[in-house]
Amino acid sequence: MMGRAVGRHGRREVAPVDTSKLMDQVAEHVSVHRTFGTAYERDGLLVIPVALVAGGGGGGQGTAPAAPGSPGADGPPEDGATGSGLGFGGAVVPLGVYVVKDGDVRFVPVLDVTMLALLAGLVAVRTLTRRRRRAGHHRVRTGADG
Repeated sequence: MMGRAVGRHGRREVAPVDTSKLMDQVAEHVSVHRTFGTAYERDGLLVIPVALVAGGGGGGQGTAPAAPGSPGADGPPEDGATGSGLGFGGAVVPLGVYVVKDGDVRFVPVLDVTMLALLAGLVAVRTLTRRRRRAGHHRVRTGADG
């Protein structure tokens, strides 16, 4: 993949992008090392942090001839419109820790107050919506024909 920049004289300069190096960096950020944190020992317990790691990305590049009459249209083909791009996004959400004591393993979840509040809000909205819908279906019609 190539990167593009405009030089001092308004002429396009193309700089190479090391795609394999970039993908190695992405793989480093979305790896088992992010999911299971570095284990540590405290008060005779082995503690292993656990998180949910998700990520995704995409990229592309293209070239098109310059439009007739535009600057560079009469020049060589490399003066046409070119473009490239790459994007990546991700999230890490702590889930809890594994605690190992005397050979026994237990999982201790993280209490995420924000997520609990969002979940409670969604449940409340859903409940209110259903009640309104049911109340609308069970109304007795009144009027001239009723």
